[in-house]
Amino acid sequence: MKFSDLGLDRPLLNALDALGHDVPTPIQVKAIPTILDGRDVIGLAQTGTGKTGAFALPLLQRLAASGGRPKPNTCRALILAPTRELVTQIMKSVRDYGARMKLSATSIVGGVSIRPQKATMARGVDVVVATPGRLLDLIDQRAMRLDAVEVLILDEADQMLDIGFMPAIRRVVALVPEKRQTLLFSATMPKEIRKLTNDHLKSPVEIAVAAVSTPAERINQSVMHIAPGNKIAAVAHLARENMGKRVIVFTRTKRGADRVVKRLGQDGFEAAAIHGNKSQNNREKALERFRKGACPILVATDIAARGIDVPGVEMVINYELPHVPEVYVHRIGRTARAGASGFAVALCAPDERSLLRDIERLLKRKVDEIPVPEGLPEISLRDIPREPRHRDPRAKPQQKKRPHRSRRPGGGAAKGAPAEAGQDKKAAPKPNRRRRPNRSKQGGPQKSRAA
Repeated sequence: MKFSDLGLDRPLLNALDALGHDVPTPIQVKAIPTILDGRDVIGLAQTGTGKTGAFALPLLQRLAASGGRPKPNTCRALILAPTRELVTQIMKSVRDYGARMKLSATSIVGGVSIRPQKATMARGVDVVVATPGRLLDLIDQRAMRLDAVEVLILDEADQMLDIGFMPAIRRVVALVPEKRQTLLFSATMPKEIRKLTNDHLKSPVEIAVAAVSTPAERINQSVMHIAPGNKIAAVAHLARENMGKRVIVFTRTKRGADRVVKRLGQDGFEAAAIHGNKSQNNREKALERFRKGACPILVATDIAARGIDVPGVEMVINYELPHVPEVYVHRIGRTARAGASGFAVALCAPDERSLLRDIERLLKRKVDEIPVPEGLPEISLRDIPREPRHRDPRAKPQQKKRPHRSRRPGGGAAKGAPAEAGQDKKAAPKPNRRRRPNRSKQGGPQKSRAA
């Protein structure tokens, strides 16, 4: 099977040839002809199977065939993704595939200035790739409308559910025209995603090329049962054994990722963290250094994991096991991509064994155990000092609030009343010193001395 057998036009075939893509993946073989027929599609496939090409190629062909120019503040196609990294990845594929087409495309993400995005949307765009949060910001500021959307694509829908984007997704779906083509791609199909498809997709064709949440067969998975205090030393040991290889370490929290990077740096390893608290510029720099091999170790949280599409990742280390078994599959899916092989090591503390059992139940097999290296120093992340918080020099210094004092008449203590034991006299409320006119014994006003 070749791309030319799928009904794609010559400009797309030439772009694929220039990129060196000769053979379509299974999800592309099944999805592209169906999408070209105008059908709604539910695509179920594991990460790294070519889902982006499965919806981007027929999308570009449809827009080019229908012609027309987008109106100001509108787009003809909207692609939603959960993270900035994934938006960047999809955007690159759209531009690569559409290099020989006269179609405009832009990305809308948070973490960067909103003004250039408003200026771009003011001219109208054919394809918009966005995260839900920033998209709704533009809509709320009346810089963008969705009444001209012809194709709506939800990529990594289950991850958007995990992050909490489902209310935003439902709002977006309510703003696009009812007459449209809707494509939904996901690695898993939770009940809420299934309900979304039942409510908003019209007679969709469900395409599944592999068992849901099944990891790539080329990943060599293992688990190391280890004390929590030995985990950071085990990461350093594994990194030392795989010196020069690209390694991704997954943690549950952003703060934990930063402290793992700091501890690895103390051991002489070049590592960088990527998570939601990092600016878009820092995240892109870290990914670029990791991609080029200048920084061989990348420490990430699950929020940023879906957007990491770096070829040649040899090992994935689960520093902490995820609470949701499907997340484990997404993590290790960063390796063994495009037919390559890879290794995945899970560091399992005693209190995480129930999480390991859930993962094995999902995988329908036991994960092989490997021994703990001898002589590992017991160092917990709690022993690693946190980075000091640097105050923004542009921020105004905060003034200390003065204690509130009552100004109501009679609010203070009576004149001459003794202070309570241990009470500071200066802190005691002042007595009411409201002056009254002096009167003589006859009842008339008394003359002042100045008179």
